[in-house]
Amino acid sequence: MNIIYRYLLDHIREIGTMEILAKPLAALICLVIIVFVAWLAHFITRKIFLAVVQRIANRTKTNWDDILIENRVFKGLAHLVPAFILFYTADFSYPDIHQQVSELAPEVYRSLSKDYYWGLSSLLTKISRIYFIAIIVFVANSTLNAALQIYNTTEFSHNRSIKGYVQLVKIFVFFMAGILLIAVLLGKDPTALLAGLGAIAAVLLLVFRDTILGFVASIQLSANDMVKIGDWIQMEKHKADGTVIDITLNTVKVQNWDKTISTIPTYALVSESFFNWKGMEESGGRRIKRSVAIDTNTIKFCDAAMLERFEKFDLIRSYIQEKEKELKEYNKGKNLAEEDYISGRHQTNVGIFRKYLEVYLRQHPKINQELTFLVRQLQPMGKGLPIEIYVFSSDQEWAKYESIQADIFDHIFAVIPEFELRVFQEPSGADIEKIARR
Repeated sequence: MNIIYRYLLDHIREIGTMEILAKPLAALICLVIIVFVAWLAHFITRKIFLAVVQRIANRTKTNWDDILIENRVFKGLAHLVPAFILFYTADFSYPDIHQQVSELAPEVYRSLSKDYYWGLSSLLTKISRIYFIAIIVFVANSTLNAALQIYNTTEFSHNRSIKGYVQLVKIFVFFMAGILLIAVLLGKDPTALLAGLGAIAAVLLLVFRDTILGFVASIQLSANDMVKIGDWIQMEKHKADGTVIDITLNTVKVQNWDKTISTIPTYALVSESFFNWKGMEESGGRRIKRSVAIDTNTIKFCDAAMLERFEKFDLIRSYIQEKEKELKEYNKGKNLAEEDYISGRHQTNVGIFRKYLEVYLRQHPKINQELTFLVRQLQPMGKGLPIEIYVFSSDQEWAKYESIQADIFDHIFAVIPEFELRVFQEPSGADIEKIARR
C-alpha cells in the first residue's frame, strides 16, 4: 500500500495540487481503496467460505456443525479476512509526520511524545485492532453458545447443567476484551492495566458479588446433585412451586403450576431450604396423604346384628369372622360374658371401617403396594376422629393423581354410612336455621 500511496502522491503533485493538500488527498484515496478491498474480500469470503461450510454440514450426519452454523460461528470467522487487510495496510500514510511537526512547531513537538499513533495510519491500526477484538469476542460468544446447545443435546445435560459455567467464561472473555480495548485506545501495555486492577480488587468484589456467590453455588448444586432442570421444587419464601426451566450463574427460573415464573438467586438454593420433589418422581409413586374426620358420637361396639350385616361385604367377610373368633376365645378364657363390653374385647364399627379401607386400598389397581402404606387414626382435636390414608398412587401425573385421589375419597364418603358412622361436619347456616325452627 505504500507503493500505491507514493504513486498517488506523485501523480497528485504532477497535476499541480498544493503540497498541503497532496498528502491528505492521497491518504484519503488509499483509505477508500482499503475499505473497498476489505469489504470486497469479506463479501467473497462469505460467499465462498460459508457456502462450502454449509454444503459440508448438510452432508454430515452429526448435528454439531449445524449448531455452529446456526450460532453464526463461521460468519464471525469470515470477518478475519477484512481485519487482516486493514491491519497490514494501515502503515501507508504520513510516514514523515514527526519530521514535519518538528520543523513547523518544535515547541509542540517537544511537548508531545514521539508516538507511532499519530496520523491516519495510527487510526487505521487502532481500528483494525479493535476490529480484531470484536471478532474474537463475537466468535468466542457464539462458540460458547453453540457448545452449550450441543451439550444440552446429550444425556448428561439432564443431570448436570453447565450454563452457569459458560456464563462465567463469557464474563472472563468480555472482561479481557475490555482490558485489551482500553489498552489499544490508550496505547498502553495490557499487562500494566491488569497489574493496576489489584488496587480496585475490593470494588470488583463488590460489583461481582452476586456473580461470585452464584458461581460457588452453581458448583455446590452440581456437585451435590441438589437441583437440575426439570426438577419440581418448592420454595415458599420466593413464591416458587413448579418445574425448574433454567439454571444460570445468578438465577434459577421456576415455572409455577399457574404458569407464572419465579426467579430465585442461585446462592439462595444453597443458603436456604427448599423442597425438591425429585425423590418422589424417582420412587415410582406419588403420595396421597388425606384424612376424613369421623363424628365420635357415632362410634360404638358392634352387636350381633351389625356383624351379620357387615359379613355380607365381601372385602371384610373373612376378617370379621376371624377377628370375632379370636375375641370370643379371649373373652371365654377370661370368663367374661358376651354382654360385658367394658371388661372384654369387642369389635367396633370404626375399627371394621378402618380395616375395610386397608383391604379396599390393597386391591386398588392405582395404588403402589411397594411403598409406604398406612391407614391410621390421628389424635382427635375437637373436630372428630381423623382416619388418615397414607399411601402412594402408581401414577405421578398431576391430573391423573388428583383423579385417583378424588375417586378414592368419593367412595369413602359414600360408604361411611354403611358402617353406621357419620362424617364430622361443623354446623352450617341451614343446620342453625332448623334448630331455630324447633
